[in-house]
Amino acid sequence: MGSRLHIGCGRTILPGWINLDFVQGPGVDVVANLDACASTPLPIESDSVDEIRGSHVLEHLHHPLPLMQELHRVARVGCKAVFETPYGSSDDAFEDPTHVRQYFLNSYGYFAQPTYWRADYGYRGDWQAEMIVLAVAKARYEKSEPKQVLADAMSLRNVVLEMSAQLLAIKPVREPKRELMLVPKIQIRLV
Repeated sequence: MGSRLHIGCGRTILPGWINLDFVQGPGVDVVANLDACASTPLPIESDSVDEIRGSHVLEHLHHPLPLMQELHRVARVGCKAVFETPYGSSDDAFEDPTHVRQYFLNSYGYFAQPTYWRADYGYRGDWQAEMIVLAVAKARYEKSEPKQVLADAMSLRNVVLEMSAQLLAIKPVREPKRELMLVPKIQIRLV
């Protein structure tokens, strides 16, 4: 039986999960620097994790590709990963001085091997984005068609309150070929 890994847990400890954070604290099971995965592997066995969760952690990392490669190493075939981030064109993405990177609708595609059909940066993980969920204000978009919400998200600031990406570990990794690229399903969630 595999395990469930909660990265960047902070003070949100999930019972039954391996709670991993940069600093030791109550309920933290593993202490590791997620931004140092290029030189320091996570202290987790290969092919041992069935599910990964990371809420508002990726935007804090300078080096997300080594982390995603390392998470791919520890993931079992078919491992599901869910990441929540502020949307790149929101004030939330920029106001926090600890945020170093913004994520947009197509950002998660860069964790999949087929996206590297043009260039090789040494990344060897393969995570297929299956669904991207954009949370928007119910009061503003309750009567809007999804097309309009997407058009606004692509052209206006502060439309998307939070983005959630559901990814699947692909093993063995696919070839970096453009024709293997898949588009995730986009869902709008009213909050």
